[in-house]
Amino acid sequence: MLEVKNVTKYYGKFKAVDNLSFEVKPGEIFGLLGVNGAGKTTTFRMIMGLLDITKGEITLDGKPIDYSVTDKIGFLTEERSLLTKMTVKEQCIFYGRLKGMDENTIIKRMRSYLKKFNVSEYEDKKIKELSKGNQQKIQFITAIINEPKLLILDEPFSGLDPFNVEMFKNEIIELSKKGSIIIFSSHRMEHVELFCKKLVIILKGKTVLNGYLKDIKEEYKKKDIFIKGDVTKDELMSVKGVVDVIERADELEVIIESNDNVKDVFDVIKKKKNITKFEVQEPSLNEIFVTKVGEEFDK
Repeated sequence: MLEVKNVTKYYGKFKAVDNLSFEVKPGEIFGLLGVNGAGKTTTFRMIMGLLDITKGEITLDGKPIDYSVTDKIGFLTEERSLLTKMTVKEQCIFYGRLKGMDENTIIKRMRSYLKKFNVSEYEDKKIKELSKGNQQKIQFITAIINEPKLLILDEPFSGLDPFNVEMFKNEIIELSKKGSIIIFSSHRMEHVELFCKKLVIILKGKTVLNGYLKDIKEEYKKKDIFIKGDVTKDELMSVKGVVDVIERADELEVIIESNDNVKDVFDVIKKKKNITKFEVQEPSLNEIFVTKVGEEFDK
């Protein structure tokens, strides 16, 4: 298990991370989220032992992370970290050797992943000759080639189309099933919702939201109801608890204060004819993120 306990990091007098705590168990995919400059990269570097901690501690299976365990860690950075004049094969061997792997194992795993990601023909191509999306595939392969116990993914879907996002997603889930501890970071909240059950949102290095996504959505009272049929905006705006009604192309989006108001809206539309849709939706993580971060900025 990865444990981050009351971690604080100063750069001089600047506090980059402020008393941050969370834990991630084997097989869990954990979301570490925040706006630019929130302290995510600093946190990643402390977890990997690249930066000293000012206060607190970070442990993997109860032990501090040092060079004795770095071979068990994989890290996909947001920025490209590939050596563009190397071939794909040379790049994989380079990273694999850094993780203490023998060349035969590296090549075997590399070819398996290249086949899985439909890029086998690029084994002897130089990195600079590949498209942005295919470079991201190679960067992902180098991050997981050592079958890491702890995997940190920072914007892993950058430059990928929806088909390749799905391939990455399936591989990340497969790694979690094998017991990898996975920390996932992205500005695309819909990507986080694909598989993160637990998350923490930080702002200016400090936690503003922490817990299971399901519980966070339950606690966030605002709900949306989507309605198609013979009912007007004015009729819905008169209902108790309705905050706003947004007219979409062929439906109305009714924003209510809480789940308690769903029945009030339903009592109005059940008397109508030709209602073809009445769908209550939970708030998206993107909506919660924007609201929560906005509240903190307003303080």
